[in-house]
Amino acid sequence: MELVSKALFWVANGLLIPDIIILLCLFARSLLLIGSFYNQFITKRKNDKLLVGKIKKLSMESVSDLKATLPDKDNSLFIKYLRDMLYSKSGGAYDEYLICNLENEADKDLSLSKMLAKMGPVLGLIGTLIAMSPALVGLSTGDISGMAYNMQVVFATTVAGLVVSAVGLVTLQYKQRWYAKDIYSLEYVSRVITGKK
Repeated sequence: MELVSKALFWVANGLLIPDIIILLCLFARSLLLIGSFYNQFITKRKNDKLLVGKIKKLSMESVSDLKATLPDKDNSLFIKYLRDMLYSKSGGAYDEYLICNLENEADKDLSLSKMLAKMGPVLGLIGTLIAMSPALVGLSTGDISGMAYNMQVVFATTVAGLVVSAVGLVTLQYKQRWYAKDIYSLEYVSRVITGKK
C-alpha cells in the first residue's frame, strides 16, 4: 500500500510543472481575448448606432437604404451575413442557411470563452492541491521556507485560474447576448425581405 501511495504522490508532483505551464498559456490567451473582445465591443457599438434604427423601421421600400448604410468592410460576422442576405436574390431557404452558418460561426467564437471559463478553475485547483502537499510536509518537518515557497505556488495557481475563468465567463456572457441579438435581427430582416409575417 505504501508503494502505491508513493507512486501516486510522485505522479501528482510530476503534474505540477505541466499544470503551471498550461495555466500560464491560458492566462496569456485570456489577455489576448480581452484585447479582441474590446475590439469586438467597439465594432458592435459602431454597427449598432448605424443599423439598429434602420432595421427596426425596415420595410420592402427601405431595403436599399439599409444596403447603403452597411459599412464598406465586413467588420463582424453580423455585417458579413447581413450583406450576403441583402444582396442575394434567393430568399427563404438560403436565408435559413445563412442564419444557421452564423449560429455555427458564433458557437466557434464562443468556444474559447467556454474553455477558459471551465479550464481555469480546474487547472488552478489542480495546482493548488499538488503544491499543498509539499507545503504540509514542510510544515510538519519545520521547513518554514519550503512551506512558504509552496504556499506561494498554491495561491498563484488559484489566482491565475480564477482570473482565466473570470475572463472566459464575462466574455462568454456578453458574446452570447450579442450573437442572440444578431440572429434575431437576421431572422427579422429575412422575414421583411421575403414578405413573411
